[in-house]
Amino acid sequence: MDIALPSGTPAHLVETAGADRGLVIVPDIWGLRPLFTEMCHEVAARTGWSVASFDPFGGGDLPPAEDPEGFPARSAALERLDDTVLMADAVAAADATGAPAVGLIGFCMGGMYALKASGAGRFDRIVSFYGMITVPEDWAGEGQGQPLDALAGRGDCEVMAVVGTEDPWTPAEQVDRLRSLGVEVVSYEGADHGFVHDPARPTHRPDDAADAWEKGLAFLDGL
Repeated sequence: MDIALPSGTPAHLVETAGADRGLVIVPDIWGLRPLFTEMCHEVAARTGWSVASFDPFGGGDLPPAEDPEGFPARSAALERLDDTVLMADAVAAADATGAPAVGLIGFCMGGMYALKASGAGRFDRIVSFYGMITVPEDWAGEGQGQPLDALAGRGDCEVMAVVGTEDPWTPAEQVDRLRSLGVEVVSYEGADHGFVHDPARPTHRPDDAADAWEKGLAFLDGL
């Protein structure tokens, strides 16, 4: 069902009766849309968890993916995002699941925020799918902290990073820094950015995507 978080941010929630685990999904740069609302239902059916997702842009009026100006406009909006506000929405989405333990996953830009959420103190396990390990220069703003700083202070939160070896957004030297901080890295040879979550992307790799989902969900379940 569609809900609004206390901040007014649009969200989608799939409640599973008796679920002992919850999951929050942070979308990519194109925000909350059918791809992610359907993902909530699919993951809930597969796992028996309660699953929520929310719009990382707070429901702002930004161009959709099919608009030629969509990516520049959303990139510009990223500079104005504030980690404190976005993390508060992530925590509110976790609370909405009603589950005693909650994990979090994110994709692309959402994967960057997944790394940052490791320091929020609310999530016990996190999986970042090809999230930016350092904030891209074009996205840097006063409210943007560095993912590596959050990871360094994450406490007991366990983190997995799923990356492709051909992804320019997650260069090898930065992936090594993840490993040095104790992040479990799952690397796919020859995979480019965005190879898991959206079958419409030209970089999608069905076999690797299926394997990454299996590994990611197992990690979130503590297996």
